[in-house]
Amino acid sequence: MNTTLNIHNKAITNTSESPFVKLKSINFGDCKWTKGFWAEKVKDAEEKMLPYMGDLLCGDIGHGLNNFKIAAGVKEGSHKGFYWHDGDFYKFMEAKMYIYGLTKDESLLKEIEEYILLIGKAQEEDGYIHTYVQTTEGVDRFENRKYHEMYNYGHLFIASTVHHRITGQSNFLNIAIKAADLLYTYFMPDTKHYQRFGFNQTQIMGLVELYRTTKNEKYLKLAEKFIDRRGTYEIKHDDTTIGYPIGDMVQERTPLRESKEAVGHAVLALYYYAGAADVYAETGEKALIDALDKLWENVTKKKMYVTGAVGQAHYGASTNLDMIEEGFIDEYMMPNMTAYNETCANLCNAMFSNRMMAVKGESRYADIIELVLYNSGLSGIGIEGKDYFYSNPLRMVNNTRNYEAHDDVTESPERQPYLECFCCPPNLVRTICKSSGWAYNLSENGVAVILYGGNNLDTTMLDGSKLKLSQDTEYPWKGLVKITIEECKDSAFEIKLRIPNWAVGSTIKVNGEDINVDVNPGSFATINRLWKVGDSLVLDMPMEVNLIEGHNRIEEVRNQLAVKRGPIVYCIETPDLPKDTSILDVYLKENEKFEAVHKKDFLNGITVINTTLLIREDKKNEIYQPVKKPSWKSYKTQLVPYFSWSNRGQAEMTVFMPIIW
Repeated sequence: MNTTLNIHNKAITNTSESPFVKLKSINFGDCKWTKGFWAEKVKDAEEKMLPYMGDLLCGDIGHGLNNFKIAAGVKEGSHKGFYWHDGDFYKFMEAKMYIYGLTKDESLLKEIEEYILLIGKAQEEDGYIHTYVQTTEGVDRFENRKYHEMYNYGHLFIASTVHHRITGQSNFLNIAIKAADLLYTYFMPDTKHYQRFGFNQTQIMGLVELYRTTKNEKYLKLAEKFIDRRGTYEIKHDDTTIGYPIGDMVQERTPLRESKEAVGHAVLALYYYAGAADVYAETGEKALIDALDKLWENVTKKKMYVTGAVGQAHYGASTNLDMIEEGFIDEYMMPNMTAYNETCANLCNAMFSNRMMAVKGESRYADIIELVLYNSGLSGIGIEGKDYFYSNPLRMVNNTRNYEAHDDVTESPERQPYLECFCCPPNLVRTICKSSGWAYNLSENGVAVILYGGNNLDTTMLDGSKLKLSQDTEYPWKGLVKITIEECKDSAFEIKLRIPNWAVGSTIKVNGEDINVDVNPGSFATINRLWKVGDSLVLDMPMEVNLIEGHNRIEEVRNQLAVKRGPIVYCIETPDLPKDTSILDVYLKENEKFEAVHKKDFLNGITVINTTLLIREDKKNEIYQPVKKPSWKSYKTQLVPYFSWSNRGQAEMTVFMPIIW
């Protein structure tokens, strides 16, 4: 076994040596948020989100740590929670590691080391670890894919490589290597019983990260094997699939290289695509990237909400008429009130786009990353960091659905202090904690600016030269960004500035002077010059309020509009309307002015949009009724960012509103 380890790069997703990646990862910790939006979110994660989550997962509510204690033989009891709770706990650990990487707080590291010691005790001698299977009589390892062993393993691999890169220690990594070697023994041979495992594809990403960390090619080969097997067998239930949907639901009807449409469970699909993009980054196989191009286009152009959310339906059918849950349905079929949009799926959309951006070197993928981060990702957690949404609809109408009867696990009209299915909260919090690692990438001779926010960058470029930048901005509330060169080499290099697709009319100045460079929305503006310490680069993006309409095939939003300013999608919520007003009686008004106003003491500091809406006063109670001339009342109010809704008690909300022209 080759266990030569590479700890020179501490990146989240380490593409520093990936041959088919155009924009390489920076080391985690090279960029730190200093002030503003993301600095505040990361601070909240450190001080509120993670301590609260730790109380849940390490206590008797969330079960995560208790399950490992039971498997390790240090606590009596039976496994509690879902089969995939191990993976959720690994994500929680990963988030803590990012905070340690940023703060070097030794108490955090001590906590993490205690978890690792316990996980090591729970692991069996040959490398197997899965607390449900290990503690439940009559259940055998790799017996049925519904137990989500591969999902748990994938998050183990990812968390362990992050731990190794940030700390330089190998104790957690050795646990993962032992488990991966066991997977190789079971799943590399073409054995019929095991060919349909790996349906929840985090293990592909995890195996590629293990390969990048250890340089052991067998992990990359096994990752490819899990891709190659999809769609190579008859789709019918066998002893490994009973109890869980099959076919498109779990990405097994069509081989990936032949896929053109995103189908099935949205998380399963997007983890799979992200893993395949990781494999492409190492192998350069054209058939893989050709398929991923088509799938990305299908997701973002035909099945994605204005908030960047994906996975339109809780229950439904694929175009091949396979039963699906929590996933993609037909193109342009985009319900608002019943939109499922699992927080994990939305984050996976950003993860997939992040990998495609790195491979292609194109800014348009980063527009999706940003859209998700500020909208459908962040909506999954309350502003106090202590309550959650699993699903993220675009419209909430009270008293129209019996949520308790429909699904008391994942759908709710208001945020919940604990989700029994706890996959989304640690996924979102780890994303917030690692967000600074997504802010920059390294180009062949320079740096690409991906996310805007107050930060300092202290990194090493691909040619070995040092680069230090500082970024000063009040983004996303204001569109002015100033970047100052603090240290650089004495030869020319490039700074690539992402121009968001909404940022029409943006300008760039260097040291106060206009420069001759193309500034096109949805692309990078590249400034290649001999930079000097003290040089300043100013990007000015107009923050206009835009009314957004959907494609004319999206019947659910015909003659309705959404309001967007910069990267932020807005909504109207009933706390900002007269008492007992139904959200369904609210209309936009033609030619009405929109005024952006920042309120630093409201909902932890947000920019609202002041405007006047129309409220229809004649009530429509019948399912159909003759048309009568409506009566209207004008009402001055405010729109709030979509991510901030449901922080003032149970409320109705809508993103899309009809307009009276």
